[in-house]
Amino acid sequence: MLRGFRWQALVLLMAAILFSLSLINRQSSPPPVAATPTPQATTAVPSATPLPAPTAAPQVNAPVNIPTFREAVVGSIQRLNPLFASLNPVDADITALIFEGLTRINAFGEPVPGLASSWVISSDGLEYIFRLRGDVRWHDGLPFSADDVIYTFSLLQSSDFPGDPALGAFWRTVEVERLDTGLVRFRLTQPLGNFLDAMSIGILPEHALRGTTARQIASHPFNLSPIGTGPYQLEALRADDGGALQGVDLRVSPNFRERPEAANRYAVDRLSFRLYPSFDAALAARQSGEVDGLAGQTREQRDALLSLPNTAVYTSPQPITGMLIYNWQQDSTAYFREQRVRIALQTALDRHAIIARYSATLGVMPADSPLIPGSWGYSGALPWPPPNLDAARSLLETANLRRGESEATEEPSSSGLLSFSILTPNEPAALVSAVQEIAAQWSQMNISVSVEAVDAATYQARLEAGTFDVALVELSLAGSADPDIYQFWDQAEYPDGKNYGGMDDRRVIEELERARRDPFGINRAIRYQNFQHIFIERAIAIPLYYPLYTYATAAGVSGVQLGYSATPASRFVTIADWQIAGQ
Repeated sequence: MLRGFRWQALVLLMAAILFSLSLINRQSSPPPVAATPTPQATTAVPSATPLPAPTAAPQVNAPVNIPTFREAVVGSIQRLNPLFASLNPVDADITALIFEGLTRINAFGEPVPGLASSWVISSDGLEYIFRLRGDVRWHDGLPFSADDVIYTFSLLQSSDFPGDPALGAFWRTVEVERLDTGLVRFRLTQPLGNFLDAMSIGILPEHALRGTTARQIASHPFNLSPIGTGPYQLEALRADDGGALQGVDLRVSPNFRERPEAANRYAVDRLSFRLYPSFDAALAARQSGEVDGLAGQTREQRDALLSLPNTAVYTSPQPITGMLIYNWQQDSTAYFREQRVRIALQTALDRHAIIARYSATLGVMPADSPLIPGSWGYSGALPWPPPNLDAARSLLETANLRRGESEATEEPSSSGLLSFSILTPNEPAALVSAVQEIAAQWSQMNISVSVEAVDAATYQARLEAGTFDVALVELSLAGSADPDIYQFWDQAEYPDGKNYGGMDDRRVIEELERARRDPFGINRAIRYQNFQHIFIERAIAIPLYYPLYTYATAAGVSGVQLGYSATPASRFVTIADWQIAGQ
């Protein structure tokens, strides 16, 4: 009965053999070395030991005369692998476009379905079951499955994982189990509200790395010839005559274009990342029209981008809050534990007027909350009292200034009620001037306030040692889109964490703890609303400003929108809607 089909069966058998041999060759035969990336400063906790250099893929000749968006980036390429992306900002920018996680982070910082179509969370918040999409293919055409998920997290959980130690330590606390081709279960040791945010880490293709251990992954050729499921795939590596990598070209993946979310979108078919040794070199490239896009993250870089001709500039708050914090634990400033003292200081200060005077120079916008505008947890209507010096004086005169002080502390007099200093870095000069204005306003309350502007090393040492009265700090959530700021305010984070002043207010801490343990977004949003209101009502600290992230593009590029910028790579969240005039 099957004799008539013998030749078809033979063809299928030969095709299968040839395909298997090609996969084996990809894994076992590294291509010739074209370049060895140079070490690059990290943006996260570096690996405990230096990572081995990956075997570089051969340079591919890039196509010419194709409409392309050219992005300038400062630094070098090390590994286009999502498991190492946090160690190098250039890698993070590019891998965000090549790889996808089970969740993705939208323009509001919310985790939404990515490679997972849906998930179920157990009532105790300890178990997550993800249903995987069935319409996803890797850039090489093979289907995505639970095997890829299991393999990726097995690398992260390995004791030999050579990436960020904190990343590996976290995933070793999580149990991962394949339930079916399209179902994966994760079990936590304790409820963690930001777990869905953590699930946005990119997934690797098991079939392309089969047999590769965690110890081997850092030097694998895959790191410079990546295969992902994201909207863009690797098209070319650019190198100079000496073999040093100068750029990476990406193009929209044909397999991704078949997905519903890509229909009639992604007009920017190609992205070319051009590498520069410094921001000044990248800026010159934007000025000359050599590139179309350039991001700035410091005050100086922002000013340079704003002055460029024929350029559209976009800004959004960085996930950083500049804030005045009090030292609650120091005996000499124990009066900061008294709520009336803190409310008096808050009421006396016209912080918006001060920040407005320096906002352009510092590249900041005024802050009203310990959370970041644009985040799903942020509240824009908080109970700030209007500045009122007379009301502040009355509050201070009726405050219990001995609260929490040792018996040896003398009773303060009714005039010259308090005396303390504000610790601040001595750069930039405009920041010191702003702090001096704050001290001047507080001094009108019959208190003595001075400013200690010190070098960066001294400032950091004193902050960590808790040897300050009041300090200006920049509290950063960079790398996470989740509004969990537990690390800055919980008592468990003092003295060895980032609760530098030892803040100890149970109402605030309990609301934060509930928010970080609740796995359901709608409940967490309510918790964070409550937290922000309590934070301001009890005058826990004084938010002053948010540093601005700035992105500049050629004037002919449209559709660019900056949402919540958890990382610099967040600038590409809306790239599906970008357009380039004339292309």
